[in-house]
Amino acid sequence: MQFNNLIGQEATKKHLIDLVSHNRLSHALLFLGREGSGALPLAIAFAQYVLCEKVNSQSRSENVIELFGGEKVQDTPVYLEDSCGVCSSCNKVAQLIHPDLHFSYPAIKKDSKHDRLLSTDYIIEWREFIQQFPYGSVADWINFLKENPKTKIESPVNKQGNITVHECDDISHKLSLKAFESSYKVLIMWMPEFLGTSGNKLLKLIEEPPPDTLFIFVAEDENAILPTILSRTQLIKIPSLSNADIEQALISEYHIAPEKAVQITAIADGNFREALLLSQNAEEDWHAQVREWLNVTLKNKVTAQLKWIDDISRIGREKQKQFLKYFIHLLQQAIRVRYLDADNLSSISDDEKDFAVRLNRLCDISAQEAIINELDKAIYYIERNAHAKMLFHALTIRIFHIIKDNSLILVN
Repeated sequence: MQFNNLIGQEATKKHLIDLVSHNRLSHALLFLGREGSGALPLAIAFAQYVLCEKVNSQSRSENVIELFGGEKVQDTPVYLEDSCGVCSSCNKVAQLIHPDLHFSYPAIKKDSKHDRLLSTDYIIEWREFIQQFPYGSVADWINFLKENPKTKIESPVNKQGNITVHECDDISHKLSLKAFESSYKVLIMWMPEFLGTSGNKLLKLIEEPPPDTLFIFVAEDENAILPTILSRTQLIKIPSLSNADIEQALISEYHIAPEKAVQITAIADGNFREALLLSQNAEEDWHAQVREWLNVTLKNKVTAQLKWIDDISRIGREKQKQFLKYFIHLLQQAIRVRYLDADNLSSISDDEKDFAVRLNRLCDISAQEAIINELDKAIYYIERNAHAKMLFHALTIRIFHIIKDNSLILVN
């Protein structure tokens, strides 16, 4: 995986290459980025850059003594902007089979008798997952394991995933060995938030690693990482993807129609995983669904409301969340229309602009903010398996009172 294969993150890519070329690279990096930002594929691309034979050959030719903060004989060389992508090392990293590239990630026990849980138990599944879902979440990964017939996992066992004390021992053992093919050894730990106190076993290894060893921790929640590990890493913040980068990727790589790509990008809010999920349901007419919901709600047609609620409860949790996120997007557009000049609204489609104008006639900004708050809470409850019919029935009643009665303070 090369930098060139990734979506956006140009500033971060340049920063990483500058760290190498100026010998300012720490032995332990923390790639911190929210879900869908591409932190994991960026870490793999950087590992490929470090292990690339052409990059390492250039280092030696420029008399650079070592990768991690060493002194150099000549002025700082101008490094390659990407790994070569054709050498033996790059080909092996691309397939995730390089012997000097190690991975650690949350895993689940196959059964109650399985005591020693290691990431390598699922290395074949991990390679398949990264190839198919490079921007996937930890929930996607755990579901991938559970639904894969090859793993034969008993579903009640350890559903949430874990990085165990046995995994920490295995990491220490692997990194104590000499590099097989490259000048360096790289460990990528995805989601160190899943490390319990057993992660303290890695502290000495992180602080005093074997020569030419690079740790890359890839995380989403800084507060959930052991402080003792956090304090020993060099922070690399991975920003959310820009709307322009997501939109371009959807159009050029996934062949989404430009007008639909704009709509998906606005809802995804910098999360490419979310954008891909939305693109899978690009045929859904969420706009018509929102209009129908508001019509049956405000006209207080009970029979029509019950039919609509029954229909929406059947489409599945992911689609329900996408529908609610689109409604939030429309409400945000209504607020923009209320305060911005027409010249600043070129990104809003005619249908959305028409909806925004009608909604602004129905309710003021405080009511719109109240509806957004209710929709946000509904998404939260859907993620926690709330009963769909009950949830949308309650939500319909709340929206009716917010708009009709201007009742903004509701009982939770």
